Amino acid sequence: MSNRGPSYGLSREVQQKIDQKYDPELETRLVDWIISQLTNGSAASGVEKPSPGKQSFQEWLMDGTILCRLINSLYPPETPPVRRITQTKMAFGQMEKISLFLNASETYGVSRNDIFQTVDLWEGKDMAAVQRTLVALGSEAVTKDDGYFHGNRDWFHRKPKGNRRSFTEEQLRHGRSYIGQQMGGHRGASQAGMTSYGTPRQIM
Repeated sequence: MSNRGPSYGLSREVQQKIDQKYDPELETRLVDWIISQLTNGSAASGVEKPSPGKQSFQEWLMDGTILCRLINSLYPPETPPVRRITQTKMAFGQMEKISLFLNASETYGVSRNDIFQTVDLWEGKDMAAVQRTLVALGSEAVTKDDGYFHGNRDWFHRKPKGNRRSFTEEQLRHGRSYIGQQMGGHRGASQAGMTSYGTPRQIM
């Protein structure tokens, strides 16, 4: 990527394996979703589609502005998670906006395991991880179904909802005293045919 020098030896091999995880088709789908989400039927979003390719995708997102606008678009306009999106060319300011997006995404419901690291995007270290976070965010938005998702719902899978069960105190008490069949039982057991303890063995 444009923000770091070439890698050599083992580092190059590792980077090549990471790069192989990047999905160009998924890139196209994510770009279309982000633009749909930000325009929301309006042409006044000021967001232009990037040229195809991983580096263009990285440069499109790396200053954090589009990401912050994306997470804000999933909330009511009066309660955006990122209150102020500053325009800056300074590295610290751009990375700070990426961090704000990541924190807001986790609060929104994206698992921490699906959250990329700031350097994955800003330095282009792992753009596949960036894709993974955006897919998780889209899936979370589709699952919430609160009216703030815009785009094709088929682009993301709907997460299964938990089937929570509630039990009365009496049911819980009964369950604690119940012995499962896999633990054995004593039903039908008797001492018929048993000899008393200490009785000498009878040899016929």
